[in-house]
Amino acid sequence: MAQHGHDPGHAGLADHRGKLAVVLGITVAVLVVEVVGAVVSGSLALLADAGHMLTDVAGLTLGYVAALLARRPATDARTWGYRRAEVLAAAVQAAVLLAVGVFVLVEAVHRLVNPPEVTSGAMLVFGAVSLVANLAGIAVLASGRDANLNMRAAFLEVLNDTLGSVAVLIAAAVIALTGWLRADAVASLVIGALIIPRTFRLLRDAVDVLLESTPKGLDLTHVRDHILALPHVYDVHDLHASQVATGLPVLTAHVVVDDSCFHDGHLGPMLDELQRCIAHDFDIEHSTIQFEAATHAEHEHHTHA
Repeated sequence: MAQHGHDPGHAGLADHRGKLAVVLGITVAVLVVEVVGAVVSGSLALLADAGHMLTDVAGLTLGYVAALLARRPATDARTWGYRRAEVLAAAVQAAVLLAVGVFVLVEAVHRLVNPPEVTSGAMLVFGAVSLVANLAGIAVLASGRDANLNMRAAFLEVLNDTLGSVAVLIAAAVIALTGWLRADAVASLVIGALIIPRTFRLLRDAVDVLLESTPKGLDLTHVRDHILALPHVYDVHDLHASQVATGLPVLTAHVVVDDSCFHDGHLGPMLDELQRCIAHDFDIEHSTIQFEAATHAEHEHHTHA
């Protein structure tokens, strides 16, 4: 006997597509400005930050597309709709981030050894334009940054860009005041250091979902103990929890109950209590429970656990 939780449609999904679109437009504009600035000034720091911006354009675009797809209804062919699109988007973004981050770090080390000429005035102008645009992006996303993981990631993207712009401005100021050309390479190393850790976090989170790992913060031992504490429950096996997409954890379990429950009407109230417990105590609304009589154990496949 199996029962499922709520319909996986887009009801309840906050719509932040407008904010994402605005910030995406700002980020594209900053990217163009920084590429022009890098060519004019010869600054690796500006080019590195432009590479950083390129990954953000890719990430925000994928995030926007994922937000569009996530609101498409489920079908018989795709019973969860396109909710996992955001995970695939994150994996692609992580691959781009890694490539850009490695390039920036390698080139920065090379420029530490052989620093080229850099036009600090152009760096200051283009870095300032980038900073102002990034601050505008932060203002747009600030009110919705805690709405969901996708919005929080977008906010962090823009925040990191802002830090990169600050690094460019500091490097430009140092070069202008002291003539120390290696400041450009040092700023590039800082920007690269911002990119690499985020890459591995994105990869880890995406891989965890794709491998159907237990959602972070969920202790299955605790879940099992809660279920076993309910009246008439003898055992729990085949207990699995995974995540279809951000904010969409699912849980399945085989619950062994007293044989009499199949005849005295206990199963209905027990199912209600189980799913209420799972939803309230563990914040999992989508659960599938299969009840089994104690005498069914001998028919279970030996690979079940």
